[in-house]
Amino acid sequence: MADLRTASRGNWLRRPGEQADAEREELARELAPHELAALGSYYWEGWARDAQLPPREAWRTWLICAGRGFGKTRAGAEWVRDVARADGDARIALVGANLAEVRNVMVEGDSGVLAAAPGALAPQFEPSLRRLTWENGAIAWLYSAGEPETLRGPQHSHAWCDEIAKWDNSGERALSTWNNLQLTMRLGDGPRVLATTTPRRTALMRKIMAEAQAGRVAVATGRTLDNRAILPADYFAAMIEQFEHSTFGRQELDGEMVDAVEGALWTGALLERCRHERAVPPARRVVVAVDPPVGAVSGASSGGAYGRSHDACGIVVAMLGVDGIAYVRADCSIADATPETWARAVAAAAREWQADRVVAEANQGGQMVASVLRAADVALPLKLVHASRGKVTRAEPVAALYEAGRVRHAGMFAALEDQLCGLMTGGCYEGPGRSPDRADALVWALTELMLAKRTRPRVQQL
Repeated sequence: MADLRTASRGNWLRRPGEQADAEREELARELAPHELAALGSYYWEGWARDAQLPPREAWRTWLICAGRGFGKTRAGAEWVRDVARADGDARIALVGANLAEVRNVMVEGDSGVLAAAPGALAPQFEPSLRRLTWENGAIAWLYSAGEPETLRGPQHSHAWCDEIAKWDNSGERALSTWNNLQLTMRLGDGPRVLATTTPRRTALMRKIMAEAQAGRVAVATGRTLDNRAILPADYFAAMIEQFEHSTFGRQELDGEMVDAVEGALWTGALLERCRHERAVPPARRVVVAVDPPVGAVSGASSGGAYGRSHDACGIVVAMLGVDGIAYVRADCSIADATPETWARAVAAAAREWQADRVVAEANQGGQMVASVLRAADVALPLKLVHASRGKVTRAEPVAALYEAGRVRHAGMFAALEDQLCGLMTGGCYEGPGRSPDRADALVWALTELMLAKRTRPRVQQL
């Protein structure tokens, strides 16, 4: 039987084949019940994939850059556990986007350090001191990447930095945190830093990838698909259905570092900066904007008023918060639908979000657009708008709102965001599909909320 200490790295316990089956059966007969239970729960070196185990070659910085659900957090927690167990002098930095994430994900999470440590070998966690202590003397401290100055002074032998592409880079905090951390890595014979992240084009990621190209960083990559056997089937199917073949999916599921298109009005990095993950404030106004399919309500080429269009009908919900920020709330766009179908979708969105305005572009269908929408709901608070400029020209002032931090995306809208990133300066569109229908609906919604001129009441002197 193969010795566990000399077995091939990664997936040893899951290897296929008759010989592997025989070895597992022999091992099961030799082990006591409690040893067999521990093997199934805690023998990470046998269950892990190669990309989740430390590089064979000498390394100082190891980057795991992979899709969501790949097992990055588990790999980081298991590495910390192994370091602490083997070296009582280890002094470990645990660095996350903020202290809440360090505690909730890296330490106490389902795949965190405490979950990776079996009962008798579990460290003592002292939240008030931001510290983990092992019986052999190894210590780990918790740090927030939003507070770079806390890494001035301490010394470490090892560090695990989680989701480094999420670290706040306003005021170059992310880079400052990383640089300060490097200066603390001066204990022991071979200080080491593990960084785990889903890729994004940030300044810190560009710095680390440049060092990887120079051979100074060991890189492991992977996809969500690699962990399919472990992930819940419903979760995996939902992620594939929503994000497969999108730029967002390439980044978040396939673990690709997606480059921004030169000249694009929006970039992935800009949209990530505008991602809103907290509670949304109360609404001052809510708008549903509609970009009807070309020819869907008029013109013989698409079958007349009752024909089906092969373009999508862009339907986007946005609101103006009481804080003066615009929030994109939903993308209800519908493809390959009859006028009645997309009109009902508009009416349903207006009712669900309690919209006080439905803005519809009427360049292609004229009053027929209004008629179709009124047939779905006669009480729709409808406003028809006519485009006098091209889609990209209309989009430019809206893109400026994003740059100024006045728009947030309250969710992830992969198809919509792909279209935004395809709108180019100079008037062309290089995104998916024939037309940026979703993006155009968003532009109309935000124009109504943030850029529309409003008549102010005036007092007339007699």
